Amino acid sequence: MSAPSPASTPAPVAATSVPSAVSGAPRTPTQADLLAFVRRTAADAELIASLPLDPEGRTWVRLEGPGGSEAWLIGWPPGTGTGWHDHAESVGAFLTASGELKENSLAARLPADGWKTLELTEEIDRQRKLPAGTGRGFGRHHVHEVLNESTEEHAISVHAYYPPLPQIRRYSRTGQILRLEHVERPEDWQ
Repeated sequence: MSAPSPASTPAPVAATSVPSAVSGAPRTPTQADLLAFVRRTAADAELIASLPLDPEGRTWVRLEGPGGSEAWLIGWPPGTGTGWHDHAESVGAFLTASGELKENSLAARLPADGWKTLELTEEIDRQRKLPAGTGRGFGRHHVHEVLNESTEEHAISVHAYYPPLPQIRRYSRTGQILRLEHVERPEDWQ
């Protein structure tokens, strides 16, 4: 999940809680735990149907994720996307609940800090179609963009991150040049 960018601020909706499947003493959720959570949550047809959809901007509901993780239910109007970003030190997972999303990602770990511009190699790009019921987990510093390329259909997805997002770094990309544009903190999207 990515927090909204200033150019495409979605309409927020009220927070909702989804019980965690982790019982007993809390433990640090793994990528597998987060993927299992988003899969279970996406299967909740009533929850998915409750998300208000806006024809122009993304909408979202914050959920209670497993083991203290941060989770979101996100609605994607046709033709919307996140832009290139990462989730800093958080691991995560997301799954398309309805519609289809596309993920473009980089198959390399980038330096965490100390750079503004990087030249990427030709073999670094990955693309993945994520139809309803399809998801994936990812590690720290995973750089990607998520898109709803449909011209007619909304998509809805579920996202979870642990630890809760400390920041999101936003990038611009021109060809093989990736530039760090700005850093968002939780107060920017709450």
